[in-house]
Amino acid sequence: MIFKNIVLAGHAGMGKTTLMEALLYQGGKTERMGSVAAGNTVSDYTAEEMKRQSSVYTAIGNIMQNDQKVNLLDTPGMFDFAGSMLQGISAADCVMLTVSGKSGVRVGTKKAYCAAKGKPRMFVVTKLDDDNANFYNVLTELKSTFGPSVCPVVVPVIVDQKVDSYINLIEMKAYRYDAKGVAKEIPMPTAEQSEKFSYRIDGLIQAFSEAVAETDEALFEKFFSGEEFTQKERIDGIHKGMQNGTITPVVCVSAQTMEGIDLLCKEIELLIPAPTENDEILAEDQHGDPVVLHPSNQEPVCVQIYQTLADPFVGKMSMMRVASGVLQSGMELVNASTGATEKIGKLFYLCGKKQQETASCEAGDLVAVTKLNAKTGDTLCDPSRVLSMPRQTFPKPNYSVALHPLARGDESKVATAMQRLLEEDQTITYQQNSLTKEMILSGLGEQHLTAVTSKLKYDFGIDVSLTVPKIPYRETIRKKVKVQGKHKKQSGGHGQYGDVWIEFEPHPSDELVFEERVYGGAVPRNFFPAVEKGLQESVAKGVLAGFPVVGVKAILVDGSYHPVDSSEMAFKTAAAIAYKEGMKQADPTLLEPIGSLEVTIPDSNTGNIMVELNKRRGRVLGMNPSEEQGMTTILAEVPMREMSDFSMQLRQMTQGEGAFTLTPIRYEQLPANLTTEVIASALE
Repeated sequence: MIFKNIVLAGHAGMGKTTLMEALLYQGGKTERMGSVAAGNTVSDYTAEEMKRQSSVYTAIGNIMQNDQKVNLLDTPGMFDFAGSMLQGISAADCVMLTVSGKSGVRVGTKKAYCAAKGKPRMFVVTKLDDDNANFYNVLTELKSTFGPSVCPVVVPVIVDQKVDSYINLIEMKAYRYDAKGVAKEIPMPTAEQSEKFSYRIDGLIQAFSEAVAETDEALFEKFFSGEEFTQKERIDGIHKGMQNGTITPVVCVSAQTMEGIDLLCKEIELLIPAPTENDEILAEDQHGDPVVLHPSNQEPVCVQIYQTLADPFVGKMSMMRVASGVLQSGMELVNASTGATEKIGKLFYLCGKKQQETASCEAGDLVAVTKLNAKTGDTLCDPSRVLSMPRQTFPKPNYSVALHPLARGDESKVATAMQRLLEEDQTITYQQNSLTKEMILSGLGEQHLTAVTSKLKYDFGIDVSLTVPKIPYRETIRKKVKVQGKHKKQSGGHGQYGDVWIEFEPHPSDELVFEERVYGGAVPRNFFPAVEKGLQESVAKGVLAGFPVVGVKAILVDGSYHPVDSSEMAFKTAAAIAYKEGMKQADPTLLEPIGSLEVTIPDSNTGNIMVELNKRRGRVLGMNPSEEQGMTTILAEVPMREMSDFSMQLRQMTQGEGAFTLTPIRYEQLPANLTTEVIASALE
């Protein structure tokens, strides 16, 4: 059997889920077409997706076409869920990019196109039933954006600004659809008729033929001599062009009315290369040497996990692509990343949330396995040949919130649930901030983290609220002082007596530096550790707003003791008294964390971003052309307190094209006009 794995990707709202529904219905997998608005589609089946009426996770379905099994992966188009899109692309052999006939090429289209680099790609222009759709404007935009590889294959005939019929340039046939979406062949438009259309058919045929001719020398000679290609030559030419990346076919559909779906299915069957045609899947052996992996059933088993699902009922479910061999239930495979042995349990084919158990899975197919310890990206192999396949890289999280359980005692539940969600989503991080004592959840945007908390609620029964994370300020001193700390208490019997003189001065350090310069035994040496301990415990809380103190050197220079009443506890208390008095006299101030920012934006947005960084008290250090054409990278240093909403602002200003990284590097003095506000907020 031939397997083809196709991922539907592109900008949000371009009709990916509706196209998936139409393909499943056309392939006989479903008895009726679901609707995104009605919340009954195969791929958008989670509570969060039905509420949003858009995809959040990558879902899989499949159809049979003669001797071919076609696995379809529906991915989210919103930027916040880019991790799910990349998971789907990593498992696919071909990327089908949906573009609305109304809105055309968007930022998400470009991002998905770039993410699919190295794989065959196809454009599907959707929503042609929309009154404002214009296929030929979109085709022109595709050519200007993505270059000469864009090649029309199925095009509409427009009469009175509406789609009258569709022309398949491979078959050189025209079809008209009735109200039920059933096609009927009609005569090809004549040259005279085509003059009434918004785009000349003969020009499209010429462009199509030129693209086919450039895939083979013999075809080029035939084209140059003026001969027409046969249907087989047209199919072979596009097929070869897709495989080597020189042709990106463009087809068009109206998924809602089923128009063009049957033609798309034909192109999937005839044009899209199968995994078995790619005989050079690169991997590495245990020594790091490159190995060519052949996608054949006769090879030893090698599979890679491209996605992990945290199902509250089934448990952990690993989605796998079988790169070689035949995977069977009960096999024991080696995890190339950890060296651990994994026993393969039950195998399932998924179609949305429906599961179909299977005993085995052949090379090139996609399958799900439950209860494995392996993680997303791990390669599982036959012990006779342990190989590692390249891992998909994911964008780093750049938007953070503080997570607060609404029910008392749910902190441990949150930690357990988050460990499972971290396995599922490679673009989130979760940690307990040791400085602010908050649980910090980070992701790709506000909607991303809202979806994570929704999953916590619906799948794990944990309600949480989200707030802006606290800024981990510090306190320090700006001048040198000498103070006394004296603790004397008489309470019957032995009293308590400790007396120290300590100098406090600024010092370039992140921790308290303690020295002793006591002469003549004013303070016995055995009490030095107690003095240091008292100071170390005290610097955990500053005198201005209770933030930890850094950049301080404490020197024990003098003191006195009582031969009976002095003790370690008394000197520890005396040191704490000296600390409090010394901090007040040493001109204390607040420090704020500063981050190193690297932001990449379109050239046209450079001025706006510079203004935005100035508003956020940023210091621009440099500006360089990016490796990506038409983009600029700005380097700057900015206060972390000003950057909580920068991710959202950058996305709005650049329509989603901008990206950035922000790394804490050091602390600097907080401006005086902000100090009062921070102190008041901390003492509330």
